[in-house]
Amino acid sequence: MRVGLRIPPCAPTGQIAELARHAEDAGFDEVWFPDSQLLWRDVFAVAAAAAAATSRVTLGTAVTNFVTRHPAVVASAARTVAELAPGRFLLGVGVGDSAVGPVGLRQSTGAELRAGMAVVRDLLGGDPVDFGTVRSRLRDPSPVEIHLAASGPRNLRLAGELADGAILLSGVAPAPLAAAITKVREGAGSRDVRITVSAYCRVTDDVPRAARELKPICARIAQNGGAPFLALAGVHVDVPSHLPGVYPDLVHAEDWNAAVQACDPYVSDEAATTFAREFCLYGTAEQIAERLATVREAGAHAVFLQHVGSYDLPHTLMTDIGTQVLPILRTRADVA
Repeated sequence: MRVGLRIPPCAPTGQIAELARHAEDAGFDEVWFPDSQLLWRDVFAVAAAAAAATSRVTLGTAVTNFVTRHPAVVASAARTVAELAPGRFLLGVGVGDSAVGPVGLRQSTGAELRAGMAVVRDLLGGDPVDFGTVRSRLRDPSPVEIHLAASGPRNLRLAGELADGAILLSGVAPAPLAAAITKVREGAGSRDVRITVSAYCRVTDDVPRAARELKPICARIAQNGGAPFLALAGVHVDVPSHLPGVYPDLVHAEDWNAAVQACDPYVSDEAATTFAREFCLYGTAEQIAERLATVREAGAHAVFLQHVGSYDLPHTLMTDIGTQVLPILRTRADVA
């Protein structure tokens, strides 16, 4: 199973590219960059810089969208980065989330995702596309794999039906993960679709203490309709649809301590600890390696790890995973 690292483009582009190179040197297989035009640097510019700084690691967007970016613009940008990183660029797309909310737009519907992916795939494949009254094509096309981020049943099936890969936002808890993979496979039928699991991660020997930082993540999942998935793993929370005073949202809060405090009445310390142990990869290096093995056995082909925080770089996570967890995984693979 391939192991990736999520790097928010929250620093000058040169620093992001340098960290991508360090992740490659540390043994990571993939590096993923999120896209939110007001929060971070432009995702395709950052991916291009990372392509020039690396030679082996796969690069991906996690994820861009078809609301703030027209599908034709997405296709052109993806083709350009793929030229700079031949065979090692993945186009991750999704509903928009933090890219659309701060500019007053709504997330993509399933129908809009379907239409956007069709346009991008046709353009990258060299086929003409009807844009209202005109029919156009992309010069110098180059196929790029499209991976759809999904959490709900309909988009999970859509990922299986149309995408080359599904990026699961369901965490690593066995029951929700199995349910999500089943939905992807229902949509895929006989097609092979790569399964990538996104997971918050921290190497620690004190999970209850570290878990407090996850309260906004847990609350946001509940707000987005994920309470039933949380309940499957024994995490029971009841969170209002909006918590005032957190900008721009719970997952990307500029003041993380304030976001944690805003969630305290709705996410108990016990619930946060269970969330950390079940949905996330919080624990010792040995425990994380064991959980990753379970994720692989569940059917995942890849996982990308992320730290809590949108405006600092994951230096600690990269170092801890690179020096403590990846050696365990390599030893087990050699033995197998």
